[in-house]
Amino acid sequence: MSLSPAAFRTHFPVLGTKVHLASCSLGARSVDVDAALEQMRADMSWDRFEDQLRQARHGFAALVGARPEQIAVVPNASVGAYQVASTMDFARRSKIVTTDLEFPSVAHVWLAQRPRGAEVVFGGEIDADTRLVSTPMTGYQYSERLPVADVVQRAHEAGAEVFVDAYQAVGTEPVDVDRLGCDYLVAGTMKYLLGLPGLAFLYARSPERTDRDPQLTGWFGRTDPFAFDPRRLDFASTATRFETGTPAVPAVYAANAGLRLIARTDLTAVREHVLGLTDVAVDRLTAMGHTVRALPRDRRGAHIGLVDADPVGLAKRLTEHDIAVSPRGDVVRLSFHHHSNSDDIDALCAALSRIERQNHVHG
Repeated sequence: MSLSPAAFRTHFPVLGTKVHLASCSLGARSVDVDAALEQMRADMSWDRFEDQLRQARHGFAALVGARPEQIAVVPNASVGAYQVASTMDFARRSKIVTTDLEFPSVAHVWLAQRPRGAEVVFGGEIDADTRLVSTPMTGYQYSERLPVADVVQRAHEAGAEVFVDAYQAVGTEPVDVDRLGCDYLVAGTMKYLLGLPGLAFLYARSPERTDRDPQLTGWFGRTDPFAFDPRRLDFASTATRFETGTPAVPAVYAANAGLRLIARTDLTAVREHVLGLTDVAVDRLTAMGHTVRALPRDRRGAHIGLVDADPVGLAKRLTEHDIAVSPRGDVVRLSFHHHSNSDDIDALCAALSRIERQNHVHG
């Protein structure tokens, strides 16, 4: 049975005293993650660590509708992007088409391919010279949901592959790689998947069909990592060929705890719950005189942007009121999850009112 928002919230006792509106940056702490880390301390066995890694691979595969052999476990989205780029030959098709909505860390990986002959175009046309099209599912700053399936169709018609950054989407809405049709998809565990930093997943539709082998590797990328042969460099035919060295074991345990929690939800219901709360937050904040960056419902992800002259300063002030938010650029990002409720919005509005009164007095 799927967990209701109220039942889901009980897994986060910290929310009894704090408001967490920063899942777009770092997920809230759950008792499940605490228990998983205690379990890791009790295990302290490579056999059990390896089983946790297997569980994480299978858990993410089930979440996005993939097969486990299509999933690589990587340290972060940047390494996932690099592993994809490193396998591509840009001699015949040189263009990488991306967007200014791309998270900079991913865009920087594409830019770093220019010495290898890649031409990186922001917002350019997809044509016969395009090798790769890269798009986020949801923008990191203003939470724009992009028409990924349409982008994939246009790219495939031109003979190009598609890389999708789903970091700001997984955990708050259904994500199905077959429905999207993408060739690669990356997402990490520390945000809406409610884990810790240090772990991400790379989906590869056909991992063995690349121009060349990955250029960053390690023993986990071998056909048999436990052969321990320093003279043999063979690459697995599965997505593990994109893996490198030993993963961050605590992050693996935490990832499984988060994935199990997400698996107990109906992600369609999670999205509706989140959209309802963002609607309320937009109305309340706008009525208070604030400027809010929020797209229409069908194009809106799990966060909205509160415009402020000093987003970093406002985030620090809100922390003093036990409210966690995430500043980016000209906005304070306010993100919602299945554990969020209207009390969180009440607390946010009350804190903003107090801050405004204090500013007025000191001004």
